[in-house]
Amino acid sequence: MKFGIVINVSREHALVLARQLCEWLDARRVDYVFEALSAEHLHIDNSAPIEELSKQCDAFISLGGDGTLLFTSHYAVTKPVIGVNVGYLGFLTEFTQAEMFTAIEKVLQGTNTIHTRSQLEATVHIDNEVHSFRALNDVVIEKGAYPRIPTFIIKLDGELLSSYRADGIIIATSTGSTAYSMSAGGPIIAPKSNVVVITPICPHMLTVRPIVISDEKSIEVSVDSPDGSFPLNCDGILKKMLLPDESITVRKSSVVINLVANENRNYSEILRTKLLWGREHNFGQ
Repeated sequence: MKFGIVINVSREHALVLARQLCEWLDARRVDYVFEALSAEHLHIDNSAPIEELSKQCDAFISLGGDGTLLFTSHYAVTKPVIGVNVGYLGFLTEFTQAEMFTAIEKVLQGTNTIHTRSQLEATVHIDNEVHSFRALNDVVIEKGAYPRIPTFIIKLDGELLSSYRADGIIIATSTGSTAYSMSAGGPIIAPKSNVVVITPICPHMLTVRPIVISDEKSIEVSVDSPDGSFPLNCDGILKKMLLPDESITVRKSSVVINLVANENRNYSEILRTKLLWGREHNFGQ
């Protein structure tokens, strides 16, 4: 088995952990290759472009936070990803640094379990060509630097849902429901639920609320505005500036993400420990 390793190079501790990982893998004669930028910061030659790793590797190791895991998962395609938390929240990253080697051992032995997560696919025309972008967490269209309040028109399977006067629209998977969507007032949805949540950002309408729909629906979003350009982000990465006469279509992707599961914790525990779910706040004490 060969591992592809991706590091958050802005975190010194992730680089230290990566060197320890190299020693551990070398001692067991396990093959591995680093993503090119990670290898550059470690000053080693064993590297490949991130776009090539899924062709060379059987599984991935992500050393960083949730952002690093999202980045790694995109290029891993369907290969298993071991997420090791070297960040702050670590909601998606299943393993602590102390649990890293045990997790890798299980993958090597084939005794690990997998969390399969659905993705979204956003389709848009760029220069008369159709381009598609995948997102594990969310697809977001925002007003950006536009000085006025635009109107976002949303259709489901070709039928008008509503027109939203808002600062933006978040279309999130069940996995992404605890990310930007939750911060904008959207509901928490259990993973593997076959739904998508549409959450407006700062709506300028008292009657607008987030809506949960089947992930089999096709969602079309366009911006009703006389001018301006509007950022289209997939998992926090800018993909295009959307113009008023353009639209995007968001559907459930045929490509899933496979995350190596930590059998010692469950989703309810994650809500309690990471989001302080149900915990009393004793202010002033």
